[in-house]
Amino acid sequence: MSHPNALKNYQQVETQAVLNTTPHQLILKLFDGVLTRLAAARGHIDRREIAAKGEALGKAISIIGGLRGSLNHIDGGEIAANLEGIYEYCERQLIAANVENDIKLIDEVVGLLREVRAAWVEIPSDLHSQTAEIPQAATAS
Repeated sequence: MSHPNALKNYQQVETQAVLNTTPHQLILKLFDGVLTRLAAARGHIDRREIAAKGEALGKAISIIGGLRGSLNHIDGGEIAANLEGIYEYCERQLIAANVENDIKLIDEVVGLLREVRAAWVEIPSDLHSQTAEIPQAATAS
């Protein structure tokens, strides 16, 4: 199988996996994706791989933007507003981490996002199927 065909088949499998996922699971995938990108960025800083660090942090910021975009401010009220503030703060910290090559800022964001992810996991299963809009940019790898 040629490389382009293998890539196309993989993308089709990934697309199908997303289509068969609940909105709750999609948000968890976004959290996992951003945490993976942040771990990579941390490693890139340690190895002084500046371009790769910038790419990983850029993807992490994009995913956080997707989490922000998925918030339902009408039904979510104060919780959505609080999450908006957390996500905005995380984005600002990651921009600073990129400029300053500061692992401590990345670690701070990782801690915040792990807490939010842990709370998300605790949502009762009967609420998992409620719709969530996942912006296209958030699903980009």
